Amino acid sequence: MKRADIIKSVSDSPSWDVLVIGGGASGLGTAVEAASRGYRTLLIEAHDYAKGTSSRSTKLVHGGVRYLAQGNISLVRETLHERGLMRQNAPHLVRELGFLIAAYKWWAVPFYGIGLKVYDVLAGKLNLRNSRYVGVKEALERTPTLKKEGLKGGILYFDAQFNDSRLAITLMRTLEDLGGVALNHAPVVALHKNAAGKVSGATLRDSETGKEYTVSAKVVVNATGVFVDSVRRMDDSGAKNMLSPSQGVHVVVDRKFLPGDSAIMVPRTDDGRVLFAVPWQDHVVIGTTDTPVPEVSLEPKALPEEIEFILKTAAQYMNPAPTRADVQSVYVGLRPLVKAAEGTDTKALSRDHVIRVSDAGLITLTGGKWTSYRRMGSDTVNRAAPQAGLPDKPSITSTLRLHGWAKEAMSNHWSAYGSDAFHIRTLEGAKTLLHPDLPYTEAEVRWAAQEEQARTVEDVLSRRLRALLLNARASIEMAPRVAAILAEELGRDLVWQVAQVAEYQALAQGYLLDSVLEGAKKGIPQVMVQA
Repeated sequence: MKRADIIKSVSDSPSWDVLVIGGGASGLGTAVEAASRGYRTLLIEAHDYAKGTSSRSTKLVHGGVRYLAQGNISLVRETLHERGLMRQNAPHLVRELGFLIAAYKWWAVPFYGIGLKVYDVLAGKLNLRNSRYVGVKEALERTPTLKKEGLKGGILYFDAQFNDSRLAITLMRTLEDLGGVALNHAPVVALHKNAAGKVSGATLRDSETGKEYTVSAKVVVNATGVFVDSVRRMDDSGAKNMLSPSQGVHVVVDRKFLPGDSAIMVPRTDDGRVLFAVPWQDHVVIGTTDTPVPEVSLEPKALPEEIEFILKTAAQYMNPAPTRADVQSVYVGLRPLVKAAEGTDTKALSRDHVIRVSDAGLITLTGGKWTSYRRMGSDTVNRAAPQAGLPDKPSITSTLRLHGWAKEAMSNHWSAYGSDAFHIRTLEGAKTLLHPDLPYTEAEVRWAAQEEQARTVEDVLSRRLRALLLNARASIEMAPRVAAILAEELGRDLVWQVAQVAEYQALAQGYLLDSVLEGAKKGIPQVMVQA
């Protein structure tokens, strides 16, 4: 849908059943759930879909082995169930992946083996494949760069992998397929209340024109991730923070550092976390960290010690191991962890989602993880529907095939488009690469503008394509051509192109390791924003 048509839909239909603020995993999951039940649904996103945490995950759909070790059986069972549903409902986006836990101590094989058998059992009928012991030979065949010295074999278990921002775009398209409306680059600037003092709508601003629109809704859901407290204070200026955010850093390196067909899982790092080295999009993602942050920001920055921790831990298990010189991109996501008792380590905070309803009826959804996005949406709509006086309708999303569903999708990065890939490859530039080091074509930029609400160079290179996260320097080189194509599609002039390239290149510098380390030396502050 073209932006002008979306704006017209918003302005011509000022009353909605459900208004969702936030276009990340939780907001999109909620909006799809509401629309699938037949409720008139509008989703508003301040920046772009999955702009924040939801595009910066470890790219895993998993039950959480670490949560099993913590004894949170119910969370593991729920997320393993949702993992299976995601695999069924979006097979073009979610695929099975083997994970090797290497054993260098005699007790490691039975210890982790037993735990992962429990993991298999909890997955039930939706289990991907059973975990099993592998000897030294098979371990090295699967992960050739694994350190050989002292290796006694390992445990191979199976989880799933996905493309997070592409799933977000797929959910946005699914929402449209269901008759819902989604609008990005439109921050909510105020909430409104009726005569009874209940939240009854919002004012949003079109970032491109500055024009404001007021919409009413029977219920408003605040699903803005780490920014939920800002929206809560639009409702109640005295609302106390409900989050204790932490950040997770990832580094991306060449595929040569993990050339096999399995990921490596380190079950306990020096700080008690789990670390992954995961093959993804012909690169390797290594992470993550868990560092408390006092403030939330739109573009969080990695700390030098976090980078050092990741590379040091990787070097304990990989040979050759990546060094600073091998890092092609650094990205950071913030976790919306719900506050606990003072002094609680963020590693110990629950990853369960939380739903709170204010005295004025604002429903806030936060916490959770991508794997349980559907369950978060279902639980939220179950709370929202009776509050809004909407007809009681059962959830159907457990069997809802997402936009582009294709069991036999194209290979490589094209699979993320599902059935849409065939249409994209008929567009102008389908065989013209944007950069020799990445697989993306000019046709994909046109498709992003025509069908996926991409409005900026960043929208394209960070989230429609994944160039920024895979190879930040290459993405900088791609920016001028992407800006030119977008200008054609969106009717922009040369001044807009120049500004877009400059803005994108400034942002992408923050994903280059040298810039991250230099910024830390200079004490460059993070950019703080309001939701």
